[in-house]
Amino acid sequence: MEKKSLVSKLSFGLLGNKAPVVGVLRLDGVIGQMGPLRRGLSLAALAPTIEKVFSLRNVKAVALVINSPGGSPVQSALIARRIRVLADEKDIPVVAFAEDVAASGGYWLACAADEIYALDASIIGSIGVVSSSFGFVDLIKRIGVERRLYTAGENKARLDPFREENPEDVEHLKEIQNDIHDDFRAMVQSRRADKLKGDDDTIFSGDFWTGRRALGFGLIDGIGDLRAVMRERYGEKVKFRVIEPPKRSLFRRMQSPGAEAHSESSFAWGAGVLAAIEERFLWNRFGL
Repeated sequence: MEKKSLVSKLSFGLLGNKAPVVGVLRLDGVIGQMGPLRRGLSLAALAPTIEKVFSLRNVKAVALVINSPGGSPVQSALIARRIRVLADEKDIPVVAFAEDVAASGGYWLACAADEIYALDASIIGSIGVVSSSFGFVDLIKRIGVERRLYTAGENKARLDPFREENPEDVEHLKEIQNDIHDDFRAMVQSRRADKLKGDDDTIFSGDFWTGRRALGFGLIDGIGDLRAVMRERYGEKVKFRVIEPPKRSLFRRMQSPGAEAHSESSFAWGAGVLAAIEERFLWNRFGL
């Protein structure tokens, strides 16, 4: 009995001396579907990875390393919600670290954390909603193209870029944007609560700031990076386990649901080019 007790104590001591683990989840890129050849952040793609990072043995915290200019508000909400559900279920603290940018939907993801850190030059904020499009009315007239459009439902062709802009359509779009902005605002207010400083008109204007300025508004909790903050909190022996989503081959991306709708691969490549332009536009908004 005495020998067994000693073995038990030794085993307990070894287990107790295990280095604490911080699970690292990278959220890098535009949020949402970016075309058949470009993979954005979505819950469907990230769900297994999120589950895995919260299931690591001896995990003391989950770190979200965010580098995103935003994108789909729906996917932002879904990803953030899944992170919060698992954090609450498993009682694991979540800390977000912004790299170059955590803006718009990227900041929405950061708000899933209990604390948010950034570097002095990180771009933070952009709590607003933006929609972009083009008008081709004059172009198709100039090149002699006749637009033919048939619909059932008087508003089915709202915001058609090949027709003259309709003020009623624009007003309808703004109503939708305001609804989404209200959801975004409520998310930030609920997660940041009494940490926010300054007037709402400034914070929720859609503007963005450096990490240093964002700290003054209470949008982040401090200036720091993943390793420095977590080593200070859990000790020098803390282990970082980076969990990344599985990568798809070019062939698999060509066979994705987004690509199946295209009968010719050249059309898929064209969609990929347009997606790349849109992605570049999102990053350029923040000077990156």
